[in-house]
Amino acid sequence: MTEAPRTSDRPAPAMPAFAAFYRAVNADPERQRRRDPFPWQAKLADRLAGGGEWPAVGIPTGLGKTACLDVAVWWLASQAHRKPAERTAPTRIWWVVNRRLLVDSTSEHAEEIARALSDPGKQGLTGQEAEDVAAVAARLRRLSADPNAEPLEVIRLRGGIPSRTPTDPSQPAVVLCTLPMYGSRLLFRGYGSTRKLRPTDAAMAGADSLVLLDEAHLAPHLRALLPALADCTPGAQSILPHARSRPTVVTLTATGDERHTVDLDDDDKANPVVRQRLDAAKPVTLLRTETGDVAQRLAEATLELIKDASSPAACIVFANTPGTARKTFERLKKRVAGSSAELLLLTGRSREREAERIRDRIRDPADGMASKRDATVARQRHLIVVATQTLEVGADVDAERLVTEACGVRALTQRLGRLNRLGRHPHARAVYVHLPPTRRSKGSRRTDTDSDEWPVYGSEPLRVIERLEAGRRSQGTETVNLSPRHVAEILGAPGDDPGRAPEVLPGLLWEWTKTTTPPPGEAPVEPYFSGIAGPEYAVSLIWRAHVPDDGEQLWPRASDREAVDVPIHEVRDPFRDEEDLRRLSPDGVTIEKISLDELRPGDTVVVPSDLGLLDEFGWNPEATSPVVDASLGKHGLPLDETALRRLCNVSVGRLLDTALGVTDDDEDIDPTERDEAVEQILAAVADAPAPTGWSEDEWQTFANGLRPPVVAARNEVPRLLVADPATEPRSDELDEASLAETAVDLDLHCQAVGTRAGSIARRIGLPDDLVQVVERAGRLHDVGKADRRFQRWLDPEGARNGQAAKSNMPRHQWNAARSAAGWPRGGRHEALSARLVRRWLEQFPAWEEQDLLVHLVISHHGKGRPLVPPPPVADGTTEVVSTVVEGASVTAPADLSIVDWNQPARFRRLNDRFGPWGLALLEAIVVRADHAVSAGVEVR
Repeated sequence: MTEAPRTSDRPAPAMPAFAAFYRAVNADPERQRRRDPFPWQAKLADRLAGGGEWPAVGIPTGLGKTACLDVAVWWLASQAHRKPAERTAPTRIWWVVNRRLLVDSTSEHAEEIARALSDPGKQGLTGQEAEDVAAVAARLRRLSADPNAEPLEVIRLRGGIPSRTPTDPSQPAVVLCTLPMYGSRLLFRGYGSTRKLRPTDAAMAGADSLVLLDEAHLAPHLRALLPALADCTPGAQSILPHARSRPTVVTLTATGDERHTVDLDDDDKANPVVRQRLDAAKPVTLLRTETGDVAQRLAEATLELIKDASSPAACIVFANTPGTARKTFERLKKRVAGSSAELLLLTGRSREREAERIRDRIRDPADGMASKRDATVARQRHLIVVATQTLEVGADVDAERLVTEACGVRALTQRLGRLNRLGRHPHARAVYVHLPPTRRSKGSRRTDTDSDEWPVYGSEPLRVIERLEAGRRSQGTETVNLSPRHVAEILGAPGDDPGRAPEVLPGLLWEWTKTTTPPPGEAPVEPYFSGIAGPEYAVSLIWRAHVPDDGEQLWPRASDREAVDVPIHEVRDPFRDEEDLRRLSPDGVTIEKISLDELRPGDTVVVPSDLGLLDEFGWNPEATSPVVDASLGKHGLPLDETALRRLCNVSVGRLLDTALGVTDDDEDIDPTERDEAVEQILAAVADAPAPTGWSEDEWQTFANGLRPPVVAARNEVPRLLVADPATEPRSDELDEASLAETAVDLDLHCQAVGTRAGSIARRIGLPDDLVQVVERAGRLHDVGKADRRFQRWLDPEGARNGQAAKSNMPRHQWNAARSAAGWPRGGRHEALSARLVRRWLEQFPAWEEQDLLVHLVISHHGKGRPLVPPPPVADGTTEVVSTVVEGASVTAPADLSIVDWNQPARFRRLNDRFGPWGLALLEAIVVRADHAVSAGVEVR
């Protein structure tokens, strides 16, 4: 039977013009609205299509910088007909901004583009528009090794818990993240990455990537870091076309960066939409006082603004720090009646559970403040949002009123971009509140010893207020007009000082590449992309009803949606009375008991849900009410006395022991009696009042959805699952990647991984000799699973004919099955795979690329950088493992305590040859091919 040709084997469909693609993906079919690109956007696309390089982009806020994403996707599709080695458009598009993406129009827009590409008709596109989008989608699909992949993958990285990573190096993707999320990945210390995925994440960030750096003035150190990293790896072989071998960084700014080469020209200024936005009314009243509390002043100015509004209005109140924002919010809450105004607080210290609700309110089409809201529809009540810099960048909101604390030129320009953004509110007003940076007692006068340094902005606010007052005098009005056309003229050049960053050296980079065994006392990566004064070292907190003890495993696995990142100095005081903290170990599963003094930046701490410290608006050290365990709804109920008490104040006493089969005399309990105990526990939970933070409907849906039997796993809390539990990420440290929905034949799995790895390598443009090595590594990566003990682990009953690569046993039985099979805890099958490959190579000493082949096999679970496993496991077996490698019989010792001490030198040679990101990319191809085949994707 002849295989149907892949999409990429057929001629590529004709590429539509950028303007046609832009109109289609930005269409609003329901309102029958179409938008043409602004002239500067179309000219940028033409420049790239003509072979030009990406320029820096300097466009005022509100005039379409987000369309750089449309341009990048269109540009990538436009090159899909080229041979991979000739393509200059990178496969991955990173949108990086130095603010946490809580209200992020860019991520929404990326998802809108992806949905249109996936199914134009479902998005309401018809006729030529649907054909144009379908053509771009077909071209993007040609780039991927997966024939059934979506045209464009969109990934949003949130915080310091393991989260998604691009599917494979050949998949077109948009990744949206903060500066620390990108910078840490680039330097092999990815926030949210487990140790096994750090090399893969580094490859995704450091090769074949276009980095769109939004508000690039906020990331000067990252811009300087990239060329410095290139200097650390002289002579490294480029395995991709030169234009894609390293990140291409494009700076986007609306705040006066003189290095930009794309700006508004006469064609743009003649455009009626651009003209309306440039002249949008933004009159600012200056409130300068020498005394007072800044939070109180912000609250008073807000109350005056909404009092003077002729009808309910949307108002943003900008504070410089989360602490000031919280204080301002609390003062307003005492003064604003709920019937007359809705009051929200938005900072970067919220869990996704709470932040999602706040975002939905801000984006509400009737009462929110999204730019797409119909401005002719009257509001029912005021909407007041107190926010930090979180709302400055990447937030497509359009308010009628604005109050801001004194800040720098760039911050003020950004904040004003949220006021009358589209020029639809001629009645818009703003207040700029300026107080000295130090607090003095009431009535005291300023002295020469008072500081001119404001938190976050240094001395710049003093220059800003002087320029604002000069602008008001020159305009001869009580307010100063800061419309986009005039703001740069009045505020002048920014005076912020980014400070210094340490110099990156080859020795430091070499230490960071050691992801399996990070050296003790290694240099932190944060100062190298954020500057010495820039990093705010943080830890991630998650709240759980059940907090495992030392050495136990966390269930459910931690999720980025339930985490809050909090500066470590703010965490220390609320936890000072805690005897110990429970920290997630680097495997992302096992709990470690630590003291407060042992807490380090980047740690994830599991907090008892009844400790408080979080409210509906995020981190609040003053909060004492129980916190919702956001992990339970889609996973189930921990059967633990303390957890049930924390969750719903239910005490089930001996019922719990009976349900779990626990007796004083170790006698078996009748199964019927156990079942009855479970039913009584379920009834007690269902009858309990809804816990704090849960609605009655939410609680009843959860309680009624719980299902026996009791699931008990070694080192995990017993639990009852919901009827359709969410899939949990598997721990590779515990070799859970060897579990699958169905058992899988070892030979078939290895052949499929080799085929997939070769396909990925070809589609990104690797040289033929490296394609062959990658493909062979894929075929050989799991040959170590031929070990008799590992096969007994996978198939305890011996029911299979032939050898297995995957087992379909339930995960909660996995650890017990390992112990029964005699496979030592911490043993790594890839160590045996590499040992067998080395034995095979001894039979073919002339075969080239021996180092690379062995390394790709030993590193396919992210280890071997430079050793696997560290430390050696306790084994000592006298058994051998025998298998067939590439047609030749091979035998090697099965003792997993034997360490390949040549691996560190091998790893060093390959780093020197391919560079850190080149080698990581080669590893990522095999790793992602294995993941794809294990997930059941179609391989051709």
